[in-house]
Amino acid sequence: MSHRLSKREKRKLIRAISIVLAVSLAFVAVLKLIGWWENRQGGEVVPKSDEPKLNPYVDTLLVMGIDKYADGAGSKQADFILLFVIDDSDKSYTAVQISRDTVAEVKVLDITGNKVIDRVEKQIALAYSYGDGKKTSCLNVADSVSALFGGVAIEHYVSVSMDAVPVLNDFVGGVEVEVLDDFTGIDDSLVKGQTVTLMGDSALTYVRTRQGLADPSNENRMARQRQYLKGLYEKSVAAASENQSFAEEALSAVKDYTVSNSSVAVFDKLLTYTQKGLIALEGESRKGEQFMEFYPDEEFLNKTVTELFYQ
Repeated sequence: MSHRLSKREKRKLIRAISIVLAVSLAFVAVLKLIGWWENRQGGEVVPKSDEPKLNPYVDTLLVMGIDKYADGAGSKQADFILLFVIDDSDKSYTAVQISRDTVAEVKVLDITGNKVIDRVEKQIALAYSYGDGKKTSCLNVADSVSALFGGVAIEHYVSVSMDAVPVLNDFVGGVEVEVLDDFTGIDDSLVKGQTVTLMGDSALTYVRTRQGLADPSNENRMARQRQYLKGLYEKSVAAASENQSFAEEALSAVKDYTVSNSSVAVFDKLLTYTQKGLIALEGESRKGEQFMEFYPDEEFLNKTVTELFYQ
């Protein structure tokens, strides 16, 4: 049975509909007013884009060249630091050279190396001096590098005594370079401007020496190290193409000089994957209270981290 609305009921229904429409229109007006005000204030609401995500195919290998500066405990430092960022998705890698003078967060460990007693900003090379001179020291440097790069994971590490340079150098048959500095009085076989094949201790002298040169800065030495690494890489890749066991044999040759948690498979990637480049962090060097200190350019560092570690 149908029911016809009375005039009174119709008036009530019309009034209810009018109220709903009025409230809706008022709500829309308020939203528009808020938007207009935010635009005037320079605070326009922009939909938030997805946060950048870490590339799940990225692996890392931290290589440290360890040198001894004085007798006694804690005298060894990570004098050479190189981070390999390996991308398994396209079988490539990029190397990032980190100055030993880089100021970064360093964990100060107790005498046992098991407890963190302080965190200080100092030269990253000193992170190695806290620990056992082996695993704990390596992990401490890895933590400092991780902090420097915004907390990215450092999966693998290998520390190599600088005394291993002549051994590895001669294992590949020597490395050819054009001498960049005048080594007169230090190693007279290294004449600036001449192209030589470094052998034995001359290789170590070339990549280690600072004092006694016209430019004793660490930046100058790092330039020589990059040059040497390029030559060493090319010789190693050539040798690996002819000998599938090259990586294993090379590691065996320097095993008495190394501490590592890595595997031969990771090193094989450096010989078979495409090398995208070798990056040296940009920044400013200045004299600290006692030593030279290097402060990375934050914009360059953040850009490097984003490009290497994020999708």
